[in-house]
Amino acid sequence: MTETASRSTAAAGFTITDGVPVELGEDKSWQDLANCLGVDPDLFFPERGASTREAKEVCRGCVVRDDCLEYALANGEKFGIWGGMSERERRRIRRQRALARAAATSERTTATA
Repeated sequence: MTETASRSTAAAGFTITDGVPVELGEDKSWQDLANCLGVDPDLFFPERGASTREAKEVCRGCVVRDDCLEYALANGEKFGIWGGMSERERRRIRRQRALARAAATSERTTATA
């Protein structure tokens, strides 16, 4: 793991255990089934501009891929590949979900008015 990734993991409140990001004080049993267990964490925290292809390939057939992605979305992970997605891809999902929530709220407000 790079020094930058090490600092960001500590600041984000998780540690890397056997290559798997683990948040302190949270149930992480799903991580025991992750394809990335034991894989070098540097693969999932590539330098800016480096390829993410290999990390995403590890994630591709992972049975806990959705759990990993939801963990990253819920915790606002800004670095690394989580659930087979980069920060840019996760940002797009967060934006889509926010728009969907806003539309649902608007519909409820309109329906009750």
